Amino acid sequence: MTTWISTTESAKLQEKIVDPVQTEHSEDLQLTGEVKQEIKGFGGCFNELGYQAIEQYVSEENRETIYKELFSPEELNFTFNRAPVGANDFAEKWYSYDEIDGDYSLDHFSVENDEHSLIPYIHHAQKYQPNLQLFSSPWSPPTWMKFPKVYNFGRLVMTPENLTAYAQYFVKYVKAYAEHGIPVSRVFVQNEVFADQKFCSCLYRSEDMKIFIRDYLGPAFEEAGLDTQIYLGTLNGPEDMAWTAGYGMRFENYNRWVDNILFDDNCRKYIKGVGYQWAGQNDIQRTHESWPELDLLMTESECGMGDNTWEYAEYIFHLINHYIKNGASGYTYWNMVLTEIVSTWGWQQNSLFRVNSQTGEFVRTPEYYLMRHFSHYVKPGARLMETSGHFNSMGIAFRNPDGTIVLLVQNALDRDMPFTFADPQHADKGFKALLPARSFNTFLV
Repeated sequence: MTTWISTTESAKLQEKIVDPVQTEHSEDLQLTGEVKQEIKGFGGCFNELGYQAIEQYVSEENRETIYKELFSPEELNFTFNRAPVGANDFAEKWYSYDEIDGDYSLDHFSVENDEHSLIPYIHHAQKYQPNLQLFSSPWSPPTWMKFPKVYNFGRLVMTPENLTAYAQYFVKYVKAYAEHGIPVSRVFVQNEVFADQKFCSCLYRSEDMKIFIRDYLGPAFEEAGLDTQIYLGTLNGPEDMAWTAGYGMRFENYNRWVDNILFDDNCRKYIKGVGYQWAGQNDIQRTHESWPELDLLMTESECGMGDNTWEYAEYIFHLINHYIKNGASGYTYWNMVLTEIVSTWGWQQNSLFRVNSQTGEFVRTPEYYLMRHFSHYVKPGARLMETSGHFNSMGIAFRNPDGTIVLLVQNALDRDMPFTFADPQHADKGFKALLPARSFNTFLV
């Protein structure tokens, strides 16, 4: 028996009836029989302003509702989540774990700031999600390790003593979080290596990233006996050809940046995967085709402009479909919870829960319901199933560990659309349905 859950802008999570069809073929969508990558899960990013939105403005009872709905296996089931190493653009202030200039021995290293925000946020998640995994990345190294010495600009200074200290900075972070009962499964060397932002950021040349991983970070993790994996990224590009406002055309050759690192065997041995986000959507297919043995992750969903429209949720469906079909084994949402506040650099953004800072009331946004269609039903360990048909750009299929087929289908058209599904190997699994206009649909077969 097939279960059908459908969501439109006006009617959320409606259970509907499908018509079984005995068929081995569908021009709309069918399985090809080819099995793709294993899915690690879905999640979001633990940001300080998100924790503040919950703890400062929401009643105690409703706080638990939000935490439970985000992380409980019975709700969104967010299992694969992200945290910043130090401040990011949704921190309350800019900080690192050691801002004592020249402290190469890291005697002053401390995650005390996180003990008031990110660490309790993660502990709330662990309360409801026993299988929570965490990956982390810095938005900026400590300022004294950079030139110029600022959070929101510059590059890592490539001297041996500086690189040695920065590698140990990662080691200390992983160990400090472990002492708080939070294992960090993966670290990504730098958030958005091509972005010189108004907020915390750090640019990387390909050669500099290669040297840091190969000669310093990889050996430091090895010597410390850490099982935390190192990933290349998070990569917001490269863009081989892109228009930049005020500067005209710029060129960032994909192969000279990514392959320069991956073809170095001594560096490659430390890299377990690559994380892509934003403009990285244009590169993930190239990495997947050339380096199929590498794990690929979508590390930050695009954030919108804070209006939380249905149209933007439809765009996020496209992003999930695109990244996973091009090799991503996980998809990470950005801000899970926000008030109407803007970021520390002036940009209001979307979230799954929107909290009213005046009343403490909250609403679930369209992207909440979209993510639920994926994260609640597609279980960690599911395998992507290749599909074909006219709905292929609006559909994606998984096989859960228990054998259930989970089919996600969007109808992006402004009219109801007839839809049929077939599994050529199991003719009795076929069905037909009338998909509501502008809808998200999950079928459990």
